[in-house]
Amino acid sequence: MNKENVRLGIAPIAWTNDDMPDLGAENTFEQCVSEMALAGFTGCEVGNKYPKDPAALKAALDLRGMRIANQWFSSFVLTRPMEEVEEQFVAQCNFLKAVGADTIGASEQSYSIQGQMNTPVFDCKYVMNDAEWDRFAKGMNRLGEIANKLGMKLVFHHHMGTVVQTAEEVDRMMEMTDADKFSLLFDSGHLAYCGQDYLAVLKKHVGRVKHVHLKDIRPDVVRKVKDEKLSFLQGVRLGAFTVPGDGCIDFAPIFETLDEAGYKGWMIVEAEQDPAKANPLEYAIKARNYIRKTANI
Repeated sequence: MNKENVRLGIAPIAWTNDDMPDLGAENTFEQCVSEMALAGFTGCEVGNKYPKDPAALKAALDLRGMRIANQWFSSFVLTRPMEEVEEQFVAQCNFLKAVGADTIGASEQSYSIQGQMNTPVFDCKYVMNDAEWDRFAKGMNRLGEIANKLGMKLVFHHHMGTVVQTAEEVDRMMEMTDADKFSLLFDSGHLAYCGQDYLAVLKKHVGRVKHVHLKDIRPDVVRKVKDEKLSFLQGVRLGAFTVPGDGCIDFAPIFETLDEAGYKGWMIVEAEQDPAKANPLEYAIKARNYIRKTANI
């Protein structure tokens, strides 16, 4: 891949888990970002232990040659007043701008089961009706318009257990949204998890992909989650996700597809695991070596 077009980062969720704070409770913010830099990454997303003061956060990252690439935004376009969603969205955009980022990653959390410990992720996912799809698309276009005015770009994170999980749902979302306002955060792991053709999705929408999560899966664990009707969070604890090069996904055609399309932006290693079982620094180095070998960056 073109080294000048692509920047590599890693998510803090391997060190400290936002949904299950006991995972990595012992790991500090300073350890997290220091080990990210030590492993060879130059960017990251925002975790629950990061300083809330933009100046303090930026200073800590500058010391380590790091920067913020993106931050998760929980949108509730379907179930909360749009004015409330917009207010929270603007506040988060302003925070990200203050730390030097230009991307905000939304995930629609209305009716999401991803954070429910005892809800089977494969059996209980909510499916939007036509009216909800219309409200969702209009809301996302509105957030994208706001982001543009603030000098930011909105990317959407399709995710297990949410209203946009499958390839069909991604397709419909992209068809109903404005390409000038709304882009896709492509995540190989979440599509592979639910049995979708992640490469086909990428090839279809690569022109609107503005952020990438490099996430791998362990198929035997995913199979256990499905067969035993486990939740998304239970799957995380069991090790359903891992870093590129440690699971079943071949990232070479993913890198090739992005490169051929002239992709410019961040690629972020994101693999939530139990740090007591999967040492974050060890796995960060493993991922970095795999990307260097496979993508030549």
